[in-house]
Amino acid sequence: MKQTSRHILIFARYPVPGRAKTRLIPALGAKKAAQLHRRMTEHAVTVARTTRKAAEAEAAVDITVCYTGSSQKSFRAWLGTDLHYVPQSSGSLGGRMQTAFRMAFKGGCASALLVGSDVPGITPAILLQALDGLTHKDMALGPAADGGYYLIGMKVLHPSLFEAKDWGTDRVYAQTQQSIRDGGLMCADLPVLGDVDRPEDLVTIQNDPRFEEIFTGKSRVSVIIPTLNESGAIGALLERLQGAEAVECIVADGGSRDETCSIAARTGAEVLRVSGGRAMQQNAAAAAARGRILLFLHADTLPPEGYADKIRTALEDPSIVAGAFRFKTDDGGAPMHLVEWVTNLRSRVFQLPYGDQGIFLQKRVFDEVGGFPPLPIMEDFVLMRGLRARGRVITLSDPAVTSARRWQRLGVIRTTLMNQIMILGFLGRMPIQRLERLYRKNISD
Repeated sequence: MKQTSRHILIFARYPVPGRAKTRLIPALGAKKAAQLHRRMTEHAVTVARTTRKAAEAEAAVDITVCYTGSSQKSFRAWLGTDLHYVPQSSGSLGGRMQTAFRMAFKGGCASALLVGSDVPGITPAILLQALDGLTHKDMALGPAADGGYYLIGMKVLHPSLFEAKDWGTDRVYAQTQQSIRDGGLMCADLPVLGDVDRPEDLVTIQNDPRFEEIFTGKSRVSVIIPTLNESGAIGALLERLQGAEAVECIVADGGSRDETCSIAARTGAEVLRVSGGRAMQQNAAAAAARGRILLFLHADTLPPEGYADKIRTALEDPSIVAGAFRFKTDDGGAPMHLVEWVTNLRSRVFQLPYGDQGIFLQKRVFDEVGGFPPLPIMEDFVLMRGLRARGRVITLSDPAVTSARRWQRLGVIRTTLMNQIMILGFLGRMPIQRLERLYRKNISD
């Protein structure tokens, strides 16, 4: 039987430029300082999640973000819906930490760790070491290289540990150790780690790929293109994509019998051969992607000029979980203009863009929601519904131009009707295999 749950508490500030990591602003500027704080906080949360998974066989672990600087809604969009959120109390750092521990113990947890969000060296192994240490000792304490501490853990609240401390100085760790000795407590010691608070600390992360965008200026975008016999379209798309800086292209091919793969390889794109349908193709490419941002594009969809920078700008707001471009086709007729208008209305009002608009999001978010569901059709619809439940999904005003070949081949009315039948059938819980057969039969006629 699992023991009473344990808590990992993470103190986090919303990454607003000018309000986050202010001591780094002289070296980085307000925007980059906030961006660095964002990445370090995301790292801390990822480490906590990994720790929770590793420790769950022994005892449940709950993760609580003690937040400040924005609303709970914004934090849930940024960091995920699988965490608990409580606002930080007012007052000194010691008072706020004491309140967080009191809240955790009031909820009946067996032990609690409080972790800082500015320690790039924090790992699941260290958190597991701290949790294990608390099984036979009263305290766990992780010293920071600057004289403070990055982690403190306990099994019951000890108020004296948070009183009469010179917060923000290099005396905090020594003063806390003295309080531990004065209280006759046994403490599990952890490795010394460096935090990133001051300009001189930046040298420790300058070559860390997790933070390369802070120093290079651009987050890498991984463009993922699922293909199946797209030799007539893939060349024009890859030519468009190659003009952008800090972009990699991954073609996930589902078994093409034409020249799709050879054309993609000649342009320098990475080519993966993946069976199982479009959802599996895109998930495999996302797993191989090295970029922080993912852009999923159909082979017959051309993104706008400057697409990568437009995506980077859109995702600077942590409360935006995903986005897409405005829908447009290469058919200038009135019927297609009506289809475009209705599609863009749905995309903006209901926050439900589809794959032929180019879906973009942080790779971290994609992984946290589980990627595309393993469905033969409707995979983008399901993914976007899940993302919409987490936070804002935006539609940019710049258009991605999709070939109207399917509408032209089958007819605008028939194609539109089939799309709506798929949505209604899915929402009505029609078996997905039956929906797929219906869809394949009608598009192949």
